[in-house]
Amino acid sequence: MSVGDAIHSAADPGDGTPMPERLSLGVAARLSRYLQVLTQAKKMGKETISSQELSDYTHVNSTQIRRDLSGFGKFGKRGVGYNVDSLVSQIRKILRTAGQHNIALFGAGHLGRAIASSDIFADHGFRVVAIFDADPRKVGHTVGNLADDLVEAGVKIIFNYSEALVQVPPEVTVHTSSPAVDLLYALYFYLT
Repeated sequence: MSVGDAIHSAADPGDGTPMPERLSLGVAARLSRYLQVLTQAKKMGKETISSQELSDYTHVNSTQIRRDLSGFGKFGKRGVGYNVDSLVSQIRKILRTAGQHNIALFGAGHLGRAIASSDIFADHGFRVVAIFDADPRKVGHTVGNLADDLVEAGVKIIFNYSEALVQVPPEVTVHTSSPAVDLLYALYFYLT
C-alpha cells in the first residue's frame, strides 16, 4: 500500500467515530508528539500511561491531551490511563500512517545519513529504502533531473533534507526540513 493509498483508505479509529477529512495543523502536531512519547513508553515496557504523564513529556496541558483524544473516541479509563499499545495503534490510524511505508531521502549529508541510520523512522512504520544526493563524491555519479523521474514514477510526497529547491507539480508535496528553520520556528513559538 502506498502512502497515498493509506491516506485515502484510513479507517475510523475503531469505535464508529468518523474520521475528519483533514486534521488541523495543531491537532496533527500534538498527536505526533503524543505518538513519539507513546512509542518510547512502549519500548520501555510501559503498558499504560496517564494524560498527566503525556503532559510531562510533551508540555501539552493534560486537559488538552484528553480533549484531543476524546475527539476521536474513548481510549482511556479514568484513574487508569491509556493502554499504550492501543493508543499507538489508534493515533497511527488517526494520523493515517498505519502500516509500513517505504521512503526515500534527498540529501546524503550528515543529517540525511543520521536519519537513515536511526530507528526513529522504523518505530513509526517508515523504512528508508533510498538516499539521493547530487554530490558525485557521495554517489559516484550525477543525479540529474531526479525529482522529475520520481514524479513520473508516481511519487506523491518528497522529503527533502538537502538545500536544493525542488519544483514539482501541484499534486506532489515536497516537505523540506532544515534544522536552522526548525530552530527558528521553535524560538519564535516557544521563547516568546
